[in-house]
Amino acid sequence: MHGHPEVAVLRYGHRPGRDDRMTTHVGLTARALGADRVVLPDNATQSAETVRDITGRFGGPFEVGLTDELDATIDRWEGAIVHLTMYGERLQDVEADVRETHAEAPLLVVVGGEKVPGDVYEAADWNLAVTNQPHSEVAGLAVFLDHLFDGAELDQAYEDAEQRVVPQELGKRVEDVDEE
Repeated sequence: MHGHPEVAVLRYGHRPGRDDRMTTHVGLTARALGADRVVLPDNATQSAETVRDITGRFGGPFEVGLTDELDATIDRWEGAIVHLTMYGERLQDVEADVRETHAEAPLLVVVGGEKVPGDVYEAADWNLAVTNQPHSEVAGLAVFLDHLFDGAELDQAYEDAEQRVVPQELGKRVEDVDEE
């Protein structure tokens, strides 16, 4: 969703073997629903490779980074920080404020893994919940980005794609994109 200040997603925490699919899906969801980049813990190399591969095949622009400095990434962020947590304020109560702030400033969306330390809650401008019920961090990220972009992300264009899906009622159709 370009033409706005950056939206970056930070996956906070990753247990190799156990969280591989979930971390990969955080990255794929960030890409598909309008974020500009995802930053993954440096032990999530397989997830990073998968998201880079999908970006190469289906288009970008979208960046994937790895870091061993999760806390420093938050501390150094110049902009606003949203931490998605089931214990946070309700999305519907704060989304207008978040959208208004993001119109002027880059936004870091922190998506936790197993246990997120209290420092992250304190560093966040908003601790935000998509329902205060237990569910998936991937679902929370998807709903948050949809609300942030007010649905406009569903029509975003992807550049430099090798392949594209052709929407149709039945069947699966993927075409190679001809380089003109």
